[in-house]
Amino acid sequence: MATAVKPKAAIKIPTESELLRMPVKDYMNDVQMAFFKDRLKQLKQELLNNAGETSEHLRETPSVPDPADRATIEEEHALELRTRDRERKLMKKIEQALARIETGEYGYCDETGDAIGLKRLLARPTANLSIEAQQRRELKQKMYGD
Repeated sequence: MATAVKPKAAIKIPTESELLRMPVKDYMNDVQMAFFKDRLKQLKQELLNNAGETSEHLRETPSVPDPADRATIEEEHALELRTRDRERKLMKKIEQALARIETGEYGYCDETGDAIGLKRLLARPTANLSIEAQQRRELKQKMYGD
């Protein structure tokens, strides 16, 4: 007689304060992974919503005869497009972070393998370097350029 495979119980997503109160030994357990996966998916959805609003806003641009008004509108559009470009780059980082969650690599530094830390991940959910590794990278970039 075949036994049915029990589905995993739904994981209750903790609050930030509950997450920070978890013991260090529980670092990147299923609950924490679920928290960050949820956080990243929310961030991704916000970016997608913003992109849709930008497209709509750019289509609704009125035609204005005054050159100063037209220049102002064009500058606003340029600023909005630069913002969306940064968000597009952030979207790529979100996708990479979600992939690291799936492989179990999320929360650990790409260079050293050390824990990145919950506080840093709460501040920057797409972080893939520990603070120390990031500081070394920035110092190297400052000294030698990209």
